[in-house]
Amino acid sequence: MLKQLPVKKEYLFIASVIILLLISYQLAFKKTLEAWQINKQLKTQIAQASDLSIQPAYLERKNNNLSKIISTYKTDTITFRSNIINTISIIAEKEHVKLSEVPLADPLFHNDKFIIQKLSFEGDFFALTKVLNQLQAAKGVGVVRSISYKSIALNSKNDDVKKIVMGIYFEILK
Repeated sequence: MLKQLPVKKEYLFIASVIILLLISYQLAFKKTLEAWQINKQLKTQIAQASDLSIQPAYLERKNNNLSKIISTYKTDTITFRSNIINTISIIAEKEHVKLSEVPLADPLFHNDKFIIQKLSFEGDFFALTKVLNQLQAAKGVGVVRSISYKSIALNSKNDDVKKIVMGIYFEILK
């Protein structure tokens, strides 16, 4: 059939290559080029959207979240020794836990930005743990930095009685 055509084989080859290129463009290259252009447009939109100066609502939400976190840490350092310790002792009293020791503020724990204050509580383990959870949830008393449970043996005449002491270090922003 091809031998009967009056066209040279070279022209037929060129025409078939052109037809093959058109088909491949329609099936593959056209979609690839469109996807590349869409990708380029989306990258420019992301670059514009990632500029935080254009998004004041994001900055406002971030500022509000940071303020909430700082309000958890922050307390009035002047009234800490009176009002805050009173609040902490009320929380402890509700769970039948004794606020046993409030040592003087150690100057090693003072910094320009924060104060670390140690408080000691006595009671049974579950009551101490409940007090710890309530103190962590309370606002304005500082944040619990670390805790330690100690079992101290009391020598009495008849029995060896043990008491559990929980030491809590509070971190307070100035």
